[in-house]
Amino acid sequence: MVVRRTFTVLALAALALSAAVVPATAAGAGGAEPPPGGAENGTRLMEGVSLYPRAIELEHSGDADGTIVVSTVTFDGDTGHGAIFHSTDDGRSFERVGTVSDPGAAKGLCCSTLFELPRQVGDLPEGTLLWSASVGQQEDESTRRMTLPVWASTDQGRTWEHVSTAATASGGKGLWEPEFAVSPGGELVLYVSDENQQPTHSQVIVQATSPDGVTWSPLDDVIALPDSGLRPGMPVVRTLPDGDYLMSYEVCGPVQDCRHYTRRSADGTAWQPVTEIGAPVQTADGTHFRHTPNISWYDDGTPDGRLLGVGQMLYGADGAVLPGSGSTLMTNEGVPEDDWATAQAPVSILDPWNNYCPNYSPTLLALPERGEVLELSTGYESEGGACTTYFGVGALPD
Repeated sequence: MVVRRTFTVLALAALALSAAVVPATAAGAGGAEPPPGGAENGTRLMEGVSLYPRAIELEHSGDADGTIVVSTVTFDGDTGHGAIFHSTDDGRSFERVGTVSDPGAAKGLCCSTLFELPRQVGDLPEGTLLWSASVGQQEDESTRRMTLPVWASTDQGRTWEHVSTAATASGGKGLWEPEFAVSPGGELVLYVSDENQQPTHSQVIVQATSPDGVTWSPLDDVIALPDSGLRPGMPVVRTLPDGDYLMSYEVCGPVQDCRHYTRRSADGTAWQPVTEIGAPVQTADGTHFRHTPNISWYDDGTPDGRLLGVGQMLYGADGAVLPGSGSTLMTNEGVPEDDWATAQAPVSILDPWNNYCPNYSPTLLALPERGEVLELSTGYESEGGACTTYFGVGALPD
């Protein structure tokens, strides 16, 4: 895949960015129809470039519980920033409240993540927001060492403080798509896609742990497949009601072409054998996502709860792109190894393809108390062509 490596190139043509909410609808602004890879519906989150959306609903922040917090990657000139937004009306509107400005992002910023601590870790209190991203990819590969900074906020994302650097690449290749979890023993865990074991492995998923968010262990393999051309990546981790940790990821490379898989762990640190590919996410007839998958769990009142999945493109068992690609999500009755079913997505992106923008790593946030699901995804604007984030709320699948 070439997509996630190109985010900083966008900065060369980025439009002026606004901190205000932009309530224009996707296809309705000026009556223009969306271009290929553009949003057919939804509301634009902000003006200009806005990439890699992530969304959480606060659950450990006292009076702020229920607030939806969203992060995206954006640019001011050629410098990347994390843009932070709040919604207090169940995802109907958003206001920009904060910015994460890591100094290293002047040399490249990609694929940020957002996480609320469910318990205290070291001196970081319960409810602290954590942000990390892939920093530094625009430097010359012969000399660069990409980093994963950790930033913390104790005021729901309004202000941020640098806490540590969780990892630095061992070579000039990439560290992509960080993701946080907290183990049952209270360790902070960071998962990331690592290209620095080439040529033995084109890419692996690795993890580091920390007792306090400050001091981190060396990176350790989670998925390192025997075929050196395969590229597991884009880890997303959710906690299931039985206490298991569920990891969602893609596997790119020969034959797999970035298909969606999952695996489990009892504690978020000890996973199944690193050489196993995992369980495919697919329907009974073989319908599946490829490229940039994401996953969400919510409590629907049943013992296992329910899972939602989303990805950039929808394929059939025969490897052909299906109608509904860019406008479909998947649902599962809490057992990801079982068959999934398809449903309508709240945001529709027209004819996405393997590219850094259209429907790239969309995110889902279930709002079961309202019977709704919030989706944020990216598409090309009709006017100006910037890649930007759109959001929409729809009914949870039956």
